[in-house]
Amino acid sequence: MGDICGPTCGETACTPVAGAASNNGNGEREVVFDRPECMTDKVMHYCPGCTHGIIHRLVGEMIDEFGLFERTVGVCPVGCSVFAFEYFHFDMIEASHGRAAAVATAVKRADPNRFVFTYQGDGDLAAIGLAESVHAAARGENICVFFVNNGIYGMTGGQMAPTSLVGQKTTTSPRGRELGIAGPPIGVCEMLSSLPAVAYLARVPITSPKNIHTARKYMRAAIRAQLEHKGFALVEFLSTCPVQWGMSPVKAMEYIDKTVVQTFKPGVFIDRVTPSKEPIAQAIEGMVATP
Repeated sequence: MGDICGPTCGETACTPVAGAASNNGNGEREVVFDRPECMTDKVMHYCPGCTHGIIHRLVGEMIDEFGLFERTVGVCPVGCSVFAFEYFHFDMIEASHGRAAAVATAVKRADPNRFVFTYQGDGDLAAIGLAESVHAAARGENICVFFVNNGIYGMTGGQMAPTSLVGQKTTTSPRGRELGIAGPPIGVCEMLSSLPAVAYLARVPITSPKNIHTARKYMRAAIRAQLEHKGFALVEFLSTCPVQWGMSPVKAMEYIDKTVVQTFKPGVFIDRVTPSKEPIAQAIEGMVATP
């Protein structure tokens, strides 16, 4: 790799890398922070202040941590993360708008040894692909869904999404989302919580180091659900969209912590992965028809 420097190094003779380096006390430099091995070094296309980059990194960290690099298949959506396949070295499939859960189902059933996940925004998962999402969860498909909820159609002009808050101004709701016309926003975790074949559901805002640590914990549980053949798992990330919200990145973070979480409560909704929690078999008990 040659000389190793952090991204802020000003020495022209050095070759900056994505990671950071420090002096180990012996005059030698060592890397203390770098990108996950399963991620490429391509510069991301996301807007400044968007948390897609953080969530991508979390996905990469999990794939490395669980040693899943050689067996992972991710499914890309249509939307802001349409180019997600460019940031990972493992296999990715581009699905038609909203069809990610259906494509992931097919991949997992064709090759059960693969680790399969979808990476979807709110327009892709909660609007166009709502049926695929609900039925994949109802069937207990053994896949992971990483759901990025920023409450707006970010890529296509900032239209109102199923998860836009009541009163939220968008290009298609310039006076704010009106409850009497559009109804309240869809809470995906709340909606899927009634399905007994769901193994794990959780929601976390990506607004602080503490919350990012919590996101890692939730993602580990979701991945374990698939590796232990327990069924459908979804982690929802409350994400920013500074450009379409018309806010600075800092204000967008504050907006999530002060306003968005009032509607979309963070936490674990379903946990049938942790041994002490209610197992799926028990949840389904009583729903099977008897002769």
